[in-house]
Amino acid sequence: MSGRVRVDTGPIVANLSESYEHHEACVEQLRLVTGPLLTCWPVITEAAWLLRMYPTAVARLLASFNGRPFELAPLKEADFPRIAAILGRYRSLGIQLADASLVHLANREGVEIMFTLDRRDFGVLRLSGGKKFHLIP
Repeated sequence: MSGRVRVDTGPIVANLSESYEHHEACVEQLRLVTGPLLTCWPVITEAAWLLRMYPTAVARLLASFNGRPFELAPLKEADFPRIAAILGRYRSLGIQLADASLVHLANREGVEIMFTLDRRDFGVLRLSGGKKFHLIP
C-alpha cells in the first residue's frame, strides 16, 4: 500500500510488543505500507502509557521516529479548537484525545487511510464532508 497513512495507538503497541494479540497482523501490514506512517504526540503518549511495564519497548517506540517507520505530525495551539470540536461531536462515543487528534490531522493533511485496530471508533468517525476512513489492516 502506498501513500500517506495515519497510524493509531493499537498498531504501534502491537508492533512493539510480541505478546500483543495483533502483533503478527500489524507487523505484516507494516511491511506492506510504503508511504510514511504519520502520527502525533497524543498517540505516542497513549502508546508509551500502554507499554509502561516494558521500558525496552518504550525506548524502541521513541527510536522509531528516526526516519522510519513513523513520522510525527505537528500539532499547534491553532489546532486545538478543531480537535475540541471533534471531541464534542463524538462525545457519545467517548473518543480520546489521540483519536480526535488523528481525525483532525487527517482532515488537515488530506490523509484518508487509517492504520488502526480500533474499528469501533474509526468505523464511525468521519473525515470532513462525511467521508469514511479507509481502515487497515
